[in-house]
Amino acid sequence: MSEPHFNRFATSRALATALSGKIAQTLGTAIDRDGSALMAVSGGSTPRQLFQILSMEQIDWTKVTVTLVDERFVPPSHERSNHRLVATYLLQNAAAYADFLPLYTPNTTPEDAAVQAASKVDALGKQLDMAILGMGTDGHTASWFPQSEQLDAVTDPNQSASIMAAFDPSQAEARLTMTQPFIRKAGAVVLHIEGQEKNLVVERALSDGPVAALPVRAILTKTQQPIQIYWAP
Repeated sequence: MSEPHFNRFATSRALATALSGKIAQTLGTAIDRDGSALMAVSGGSTPRQLFQILSMEQIDWTKVTVTLVDERFVPPSHERSNHRLVATYLLQNAAAYADFLPLYTPNTTPEDAAVQAASKVDALGKQLDMAILGMGTDGHTASWFPQSEQLDAVTDPNQSASIMAAFDPSQAEARLTMTQPFIRKAGAVVLHIEGQEKNLVVERALSDGPVAALPVRAILTKTQQPIQIYWAP
């Protein structure tokens, strides 16, 4: 597989503007080709500015479905919900017309919620056109955490499930996460990171070593097209 391609920017604003344009172009191409587009985004503080800019891109959002790379097993009203983050910062302005497919289901277990979420995503009948990943300073991406008992399963290249339950030993909430094979098949995969510390983590992850130490290794060189890394200080 091809090595990642680095896109470096002087400021987070410049990064967000460039990446927003790239996403809009990718989604527009998918709409022209397939009549619809499917995008998965990540949570955290890093993508907020990107979401705000992307929400104003003039594409046919009525033909776009937005879902999540991963989610905490909490309701949308919870302050740590990725659903809440996306609703607040992305699903507004022009992007208010997009469909949103949540991963969380109330009144069930994380494992059953994962099965239900996978069924809904799979029923769309298409691969992701765009996956936007984040990364923690511990090297996790999606909800693939070091020391997680589910890490081998969710990063298994032969995993048949598109979404699974996973647990971060350092956090109270269970997680729902897309698996490595499902993300790997996306038309475009972007790793959006900011700060020198995360840049150093990626450089370490590109060297040989176990996925268990830096789970982002499971995706960096294993996508259909070279993963695009968007970085700003």
